[in-house]
Amino acid sequence: MGFICALIEFLSIFASALSIGLLAATVFATFRRKYTHNRNVEAPAVFEDPNSLQPVTCPNILDPAEKYISLIIPAYNEEHRLPGYLDETLNYLQERASKDKSFTYEVVIVDDGSADGTKRVAFDFVKRYTVENVRVLLLGRNYGKGEAIRKGMLHSRGELLLMLDADGATKVTDLAKLENQIRAVALKERNSSADDLTLRISDVPIAAFGSRAHLEDKALATRKWYRNFLMKGFHLVVLLAAGPGIRDTQCGFKMFTRAAARKLFTNIRLKRWCFDVELVYLCKFFRIPMIEISVNWSEIPGSKVNMFSIPNMLWELALMSLGYRTGIWTIHS
Repeated sequence: MGFICALIEFLSIFASALSIGLLAATVFATFRRKYTHNRNVEAPAVFEDPNSLQPVTCPNILDPAEKYISLIIPAYNEEHRLPGYLDETLNYLQERASKDKSFTYEVVIVDDGSADGTKRVAFDFVKRYTVENVRVLLLGRNYGKGEAIRKGMLHSRGELLLMLDADGATKVTDLAKLENQIRAVALKERNSSADDLTLRISDVPIAAFGSRAHLEDKALATRKWYRNFLMKGFHLVVLLAAGPGIRDTQCGFKMFTRAAARKLFTNIRLKRWCFDVELVYLCKFFRIPMIEISVNWSEIPGSKVNMFSIPNMLWELALMSLGYRTGIWTIHS
């Protein structure tokens, strides 16, 4: 209890000291968003077919779905980890498609300005599986994981859209858990039965969050004390910024129906560390049902999140909280 009080007091002092700077930063960010956010959303994304060398214009999230599921994989300097996970992912998708002809898919790899061979690796998979099933979106420079996922979501074709990390920390087979729970909630929301062929899952706004919360006790026992301190502090700040509802906001395995993605990813502003928390905030604003589902997860070497990420995370959370609560950041429905 003393720890929580001390942390709250520290955060209060921190927020007060930065309030003027945050307000100025928010105004600047809002101004910048006014002239860049809409342009990012509306600018036509073009995927190049490496076989024909012809551009392929990708549809917008506002268009009707053309695939059953889209998998969006943000990749920044993932030359070494990406190939193995893509092999595993595409083998799973192909196996399901061979058993069920209605199961159509696409994998959208968003290269977030990588400086290594990520682009080459990604295009090798496009050549093997065709641009109909695997597409590469090049951002040109490093914007951040949140922006990479946003762009991928906005230019995907699925009824269901799954974001997943390139490191393979979560098994792709766990998508069935999220998929089944979304379908169950959709049936309940529309008062339908499992045999109702008129139900379009893409039209029911639902979000499913993969969760590692069930692994927390084990992690606490093996993690360094200062990492546990930072983790508990971050969870408290998230609770203050977005409220209760999701225990593990940071797991990189989340699924959305197309209707939910339209609302969320045309509004999201945070580009890097805490866009997941903003997704929770926006789900609550739009009253989108949120499901938290335990997934298999293992720690993979090469994580880009470290102790120095914490100040950036706190900054983004403070910026988000101030932006929305003051009305400077507007939400479009």
